[in-house]
Amino acid sequence: MESVETVVVGAGVVGLAAARALALSGREVLILEAKGAFGSEISSRNSEVIHAGIYYPAGTLKARLCVEGKWKLYDYCASRGVAFRRFGKLIVATDAAELETLKALKEKAAWNGVDDLVWLSPEETGEREPELRSVGALLSPSTGVVDSHGLMLSCLGEAEGAGAMLALNAPVLAGEVRNSGTVLEVGGAMPMNLLAREVVNAAGLGAPRLAGAIRGLADEQVPELYLAKGNYYTLARKSPFSSLIYPVPVQAGLGVHVTLDLGGQCRFGPDVEWIDEINYDVDPARADVFYDAIRRYWPGLRDGDLEPGYAGIRPKLQSPEGGFEDFRIQGPAESGIAGMVNLYGIESPGLTSSLAIADLVRDLLDGRA
Repeated sequence: MESVETVVVGAGVVGLAAARALALSGREVLILEAKGAFGSEISSRNSEVIHAGIYYPAGTLKARLCVEGKWKLYDYCASRGVAFRRFGKLIVATDAAELETLKALKEKAAWNGVDDLVWLSPEETGEREPELRSVGALLSPSTGVVDSHGLMLSCLGEAEGAGAMLALNAPVLAGEVRNSGTVLEVGGAMPMNLLAREVVNAAGLGAPRLAGAIRGLADEQVPELYLAKGNYYTLARKSPFSSLIYPVPVQAGLGVHVTLDLGGQCRFGPDVEWIDEINYDVDPARADVFYDAIRRYWPGLRDGDLEPGYAGIRPKLQSPEGGFEDFRIQGPAESGIAGMVNLYGIESPGLTSSLAIADLVRDLLDGRA
């Protein structure tokens, strides 16, 4: 049976960032990815937004890792030539009640260490974005957009430069905890059993399934996952906006918002569609709801302006009826299994937090967190 010091399961942005951090710490790292390419699910099907850290309850992992990860990400991209833009974001109120929500958001952001939010009057909002309808807005100047593929390429390149290896089409089917480490049953064209002293479960949508298939990891430590599909629609004409535009948040997401890609192309989404099976089809009929939601803050949206774009799926620990759920990052102390870290529910702001999550994974395996 082959053996390796450290296995990272999942080559999305978080898995690749973790592999980079672990390889740079001097470990022998093997990355196992079930698909034929890295980053083909959550990491390539999102808004690519670098979040400021506004929305999350104080003291949570999402709040801490988002704020920490945001600055690490900007520094990393600037020093490695990974494309990004700090567009800034407007969180827009369309009535007096929503202004009260914005006040609460500003206070929550301050508790999280986000102290750069700026109140804009309706006139100031209109000066920045003339086509918006609002009674006021919060400007988040530290919100931006990153080239997620470029980020993953960079992390992979640095990991490989430190000796890590990536194996594609290598699904991990099951495992067994032993005194010497964890034996992983790897499928694919060349199935094998592999003994790893350390295992990082960064399998995204498949993380709970993988954990449940590892003998020796208690079933009660594996959370239930809920699939929240997010549909995006693109604007079939030039964007009227130079900023990201967000309505006040809704229960399971941040509302139908405007994001821009690095070329300035405008897209709307995601919505929240609870599903039982993974599929990435975008139903053109769902655009009807988008039109109504968008026209609350952009009345200039015309019939026929929206075209189906793409869809992504959030790996939520929050049920359709449930409240806020934090990232669940289960290290050896929590599971009682030496050398194992499980990453559950790494949805937004997972991209923003990726480098901070990677450092936490390394520290958990080193016994320093």
